[in-house]
Amino acid sequence: MVNNQEKFNNLRNTYPVFRFKNYNITQDEKELIITYNFSIDNLADFNPSIKIPKSDLDFKNIDNDDNFKILSFNIGLVELISYWKCTCSPNVIIECGHINQDQINWFKKLYFHGLGEFFYLNSINTNMQNFMNITCINQNTLVFNHNNINPEGVLIPIGGGKDSCVTLELLKDIDKKYCIMMNPKNVSLECSKIAGFDDTNTILIYRQIDKELILLNQKGFLNGHTPFSSLLAFITYAISYLLDIQYIALSNESSANESNVLGEKINHQYSKSYEFEEDFNNYTSMYFNKDIKYFSFLRPLNELQIASIFSKYAQYHTTFKSCNVGSKEQEWKWCCNCPKCLFAYIILSPFLYEENLVNIFEEDLYTKTELLQTFLELAGKTNVKPFECVGTFEEVNYAISTTILNLQKEKKNLPYLLNYYYENFELSYIDNQLMNTYNEVNNIPEQFNIFIERGFNNV
Repeated sequence: MVNNQEKFNNLRNTYPVFRFKNYNITQDEKELIITYNFSIDNLADFNPSIKIPKSDLDFKNIDNDDNFKILSFNIGLVELISYWKCTCSPNVIIECGHINQDQINWFKKLYFHGLGEFFYLNSINTNMQNFMNITCINQNTLVFNHNNINPEGVLIPIGGGKDSCVTLELLKDIDKKYCIMMNPKNVSLECSKIAGFDDTNTILIYRQIDKELILLNQKGFLNGHTPFSSLLAFITYAISYLLDIQYIALSNESSANESNVLGEKINHQYSKSYEFEEDFNNYTSMYFNKDIKYFSFLRPLNELQIASIFSKYAQYHTTFKSCNVGSKEQEWKWCCNCPKCLFAYIILSPFLYEENLVNIFEEDLYTKTELLQTFLELAGKTNVKPFECVGTFEEVNYAISTTILNLQKEKKNLPYLLNYYYENFELSYIDNQLMNTYNEVNNIPEQFNIFIERGFNNV
């Protein structure tokens, strides 16, 4: 049997060249489409696309707009990594645009750390210097033209989970605001409607993956996690440019900075981390020269604090979802068997257990014996945290311990998972430290402080 390290080496030898050949921007009255052309020599051509319906939105005219060409090209530089990972070709040749050596180094850092989970789970041993060489054939450089229009307002990317719902609620008093969703499902749309958004300030993006990629995955070519949030970063920046929006307010919390593997820099949420956020702002400031600020509005808060705030927004409780397994179904549901479901259950349990939480998930996850291993992984009782967007070990242990104490005060029996924890581990006594902490390492613009402080004071 060929192991993945051997497969990695063999694929790189067999398919040594990946090409970013071209990109094309088309538009009509209804929509704007960016189509990319990637290829792996002697294997496949890929033509993924990004479709942006115009709806009732007042997009600027992009005819002969070099600025939008530059932004579209940079989106492609992130999109390509999903296709490159099939063969991990050692040579990436860019034929349709130019980036300098500093930009090459910037993207190599993003690719390498953003693929940390991919390399780890596939048991691939490589390093940032050797995993990829990038060459630009086209030496013609487009220059971003900084116009004199002063952007204003805020763009809020949303999925359907509790974090973006909290951001929507805390920023609801801002006058000029938009929400943006990629490949939206009904859950995301319903959450935006609950928050008061409509067709005039809702932006829908449709990302079309080339079917050839899916076929290669089915044939056993390399596959795994990519830094999706970095793609969203460049797309939201381009949308902000089209609508002259000044701020992009993410909902990434302080917990996104923690590694999934003890002692190593392997983070499922790398492109949600503060490090990437800083890198992205430095990159866009240097090469786009546009007054658009990308930041995470919830960075000062941890998962427990966000869960506490969300627990008070009952209007979202039967709508929100964050289960990735359930999202693949026609109707997005909690699967109640994955790390994401169990984490959401744990982090909300100090505030909503038992009746309210069981009503949300339609069963009591603390009673499920088959979730014990996942439970231990989330609590840091193993060496690896689940590769999902979940909170820190400290937050999980605090939430579990608090829920146990709450039940004991009410003289109620402990369900299976909580009883196992109580019998095998010490409770996490932190005297509300986690509920009162405020992460000062953030990029929140000064005028947004009043909104995040409103949430912090409501914990």
